[in-house]
Amino acid sequence: MQVQQYLFFDGKCEEAIEFYKSTLGAKVEMMMRFKDNPDPQPGSCPPGAENKVMHASMHIGDTLVMASDGFAKGKPEFKGFSLSVDAKDEAEAKKLFNALAQGGQVQQPLTKTFFSPSFGMVADKFGVSWMVLVPMKPQA
Repeated sequence: MQVQQYLFFDGKCEEAIEFYKSTLGAKVEMMMRFKDNPDPQPGSCPPGAENKVMHASMHIGDTLVMASDGFAKGKPEFKGFSLSVDAKDEAEAKKLFNALAQGGQVQQPLTKTFFSPSFGMVADKFGVSWMVLVPMKPQA
């Protein structure tokens, strides 16, 4: 079994994908707009959303993340979860954290913790919560 994340950006999906491409090096695997649906069902496309993203998938590192504009009402809400990204070192953690914080909100600045030499939490400009951390090196 595999559990994957599927994010609904409520009309801002393409903007979010571009943001993740520039901040996290996301690589888009596929993107389909509502107007390109080969089997449209009545009510499957929100009015005026023909050019919005019906489904997209992208790789962020080794992880597949799926996304959509959903009902494209323009008010995405991401509550009750965070995505966690491991950085290889403190410099990369700082770079990723600062990039995700652009236009967003720092919830906990990067700091040393008992479980990481560098850990912080930030909600990006779309409201998606991220935890950025450097994993502890195994002790000999």
